[in-house]
Amino acid sequence: MKKAYIRFAVIAFALALILAGCGKAKSTSSNITIGSMGSDTDVWRYIAQSKEAKDAGLKITVKDLTNVTSLNPATVSGNIDVNAFQTVDYLNAYNKAAKQNLVPIATTYLEPLGIFSHKYKSLADVKDGATVGIVNDPANEARDLQLLAQSGLIKLAPSFKAGTGSIKDIAANPKHLKFKEIDYSMGPRVLDSLDLVFINNTTALEAGLNVLKDSVYREQINATTKGSINLLVTTKAKAKQADIKKLGKLYHSAFVQKYIKDKFQGTKVDVNKPLSYVEK
Repeated sequence: MKKAYIRFAVIAFALALILAGCGKAKSTSSNITIGSMGSDTDVWRYIAQSKEAKDAGLKITVKDLTNVTSLNPATVSGNIDVNAFQTVDYLNAYNKAAKQNLVPIATTYLEPLGIFSHKYKSLADVKDGATVGIVNDPANEARDLQLLAQSGLIKLAPSFKAGTGSIKDIAANPKHLKFKEIDYSMGPRVLDSLDLVFINNTTALEAGLNVLKDSVYREQINATTKGSINLLVTTKAKAKQADIKKLGKLYHSAFVQKYIKDKFQGTKVDVNKPLSYVEK
């Protein structure tokens, strides 16, 4: 009886070790799907295949969505877990318009927005009645107008709000500029037909343009551009998951920042700030 009990105990102990080993293997890798577009897709694919992501216990799948307006709905529906494409102002405008509550999990970078032209080398030369290509979604339209106001070509009304302000908020337009709404990705293709065009850095890079070298005017990185900082965004429920929280630290790690600096010629400026900085 005693021998049988010892044999049973040994078998039970061995079985417990096997089960524990199986459990440990299951928890070594967490699957996270990140939706992005353009150059951000390149960055996350680089991160996904890295040893550092594997060491962090993360298996990252990257989806490249070419339609910028589909990324937040895909996050809400659960088709993707996290998205990497939008600014603070864009997120706030989306949540308000769509009555959603997507949340940031980390700041990532700031890309200076640029005003580009094939007709002018300086804004001082812009002629009366020039046509300006402005992006047709609320957050980017407001950002474009803020930059145009900083350049001195227009003045905005005191009621203008970052993220939602529009052409209707222009208080003074001394050069009688005309505005043509264009899609987020259309900027480079209309440079020959319009006088001035707002182009975000991701779109500019894809067209072989560098906002630091080729724009006639660009954003400066300071407190006034806080709303233009890019974010990693997810749902409120997923933001609490430990593995999702690892993504921000992974993005700001030295090996990723070296890759970004080398590949994008310094146009993606690292912004490693606590979320409280952009939530104020």
